[in-house]
Amino acid sequence: MAVGAHGARFASHRGEGESGVRSALLAAGALLAGLAVVWLLAELVPVVRAGDARLLARAVALRGASVETSCERLLSTLEYPYALLWGAAIVAVALARGLPRLALAAAAVMILAPASADLLKPILAHAHDRAGSTRVGAASWPSGHAAASMALVCALGIAVPRRVLPYVVLGGGVYVLAVAAALLILAWHMPSDVVGGWLLAGLWTSLAVASLRLARRRWPEQRRW
Repeated sequence: MAVGAHGARFASHRGEGESGVRSALLAAGALLAGLAVVWLLAELVPVVRAGDARLLARAVALRGASVETSCERLLSTLEYPYALLWGAAIVAVALARGLPRLALAAAAVMILAPASADLLKPILAHAHDRAGSTRVGAASWPSGHAAASMALVCALGIAVPRRVLPYVVLGGGVYVLAVAAALLILAWHMPSDVVGGWLLAGLWTSLAVASLRLARRRWPEQRRW
């Protein structure tokens, strides 16, 4: 009887694992498609290009000495050595829980999202419409800062216990939106660049989650907390 119950539980977890891997891969596919759609619209559709510029112009209009300083300070939290500090802290959380695979997945998301954004910028460069007297350079899509901020929050979501996740989503969402506002106010990026950065970070996160679920199904881990 005990063996039968154990076998039933194993079969149930296995099925959930297969479904979980599939859903994570489907999410990755949807995010990849979203990246392609956002870039194509921002590059090829005049009304979208014009709307992109109008949104940027409205954000730039909020700029002032104190606002600009605050925006620069906020964005500096994504620069070295702060990014290294946050990344090390997130990896340490996963390791403290006795889950090295989570630590590896979180590190991969934090590294690959901004790195791939920097790689894509020159490849997918395209001219933007002018936002008043402001024009963002051609090699700006997707935003590395937007990708890095989203990747940081997603990596933290991977590393922490599930009960803490709602707080990560709430606090992280505020941080990601604040970074996006700062990027637009300072005219470092177009709105479509920011969306592209978010989608790119989501893509890497979905691939990391799929890998974790596949590995967990084959080689279960014992977490400490």
